[in-house]
Parts: sequence; structure tokens; C-alpha cells
Amino acid sequence: MFKKDVTTSSKSKVKSSTQRALRTKLTEQFPLLTPHIDEILPKKSQLDLIKITDARAVLYALGPKPLFFQHMDDPLLPHLALVHAFPACFPTVAIDRGAIRFVLAGATLMAPGLTSAGGWLPPAEEALQAGDVVVVRAEGKEHACLVGVLKMGTEEIKAKGKGVALDEGHYLGDGLWKVVLD
Repeated sequence: MFKKDVTTSSKSKVKSSTQRALRTKLTEQFPLLTPHIDEILPKKSQLDLIKITDARAVLYALGPKPLFFQHMDDPLLPHLALVHAFPACFPTVAIDRGAIRFVLAGATLMAPGLTSAGGWLPPAEEALQAGDVVVVRAEGKEHACLVGVLKMGTEEIKAKGKGVALDEGHYLGDGLWKVVLD
């Protein structure tokens, strides 16, 4: 989605009513963020909406700190900087060492990277569905390397073992990661 450097066009302030609705939407979408929502989006702070023209997306930022982004009408996705600050607040899967270089180059995440020996998928009782926002961690690494939307549920990934698991997203070193907010 952000393979090339991104250019931002307009920056506008988010109305307080919209900001309240956004806080509610975030806590519904990511319930584990609820105890930290006042730290992430303080009630009296001014949230900025920044348009990213290349990708037809918007980025929500608090001063110079990017928080979330949204591509058209897709679900809100956390910026990797926020994921690194609150790693336990988002649904997570893990890829094996062999998939790391492909993910960091912007390639599609394929199911074998999740189902092989170094990969990890949640157990059946915590299964994720297709369309869920997921954070991808890499085997042997401390921080997450990718955020995106699942194309297949985790149980389907385990059953099939092949195919596209996550099509596109925000990864370390992409244009959104490099964007400078002033």
C-alpha cells in the first residue's frame, strides 16, 4: 500500500465530536486498548487528519506522532509506532525467519510463512476471521514488522496451508513509516 514514499497534502484538525466517535470506534475494534485510550488519545488534545494523496488514505496523528490510518472505507489500522508502544493491545500472528525479508520488501504475506515451524497462529478458541486487523511479528525479533487485514481466517490458514494470508499493509521501512510530521 505504501511501497513508495508518500506525499501528504492537507492537514486539518479533527472536531471534538468526531474525535469522541473515533475513540469509541477504536475501543470497539481493539478492546485491549481501552485501559490505554486516554494515554493514546487524551480528551483535551487536538487530533490532526492528514490526507495521503498517493494511497487515497488518511492518517490520524497527535502532533508529530502518527497513531492510526485508514484507506478509504477500510477499518482503522494502527501505525507501527503505536503498535511498538502498546504491543499487547492488538491481535497478533507471527512469521518465520524466511518470510521476513519478503515482508520488509512489501511482498504479499503467504500462508506458509505463518504455518511453518517459526510461524505462529492463535489457537482455535482465539481464532481470527477474514477481515480482522492483525499485527505481524517476526520470529526472533522484538517488534512487529507489519500491520494489515487478514484475507483468510486463521483456522482456514491452518487448514489450507497455502494462499494469500495478508495482501497489503503497513510494514517497517515503507513510505508511511518514513513520513515526517511537523
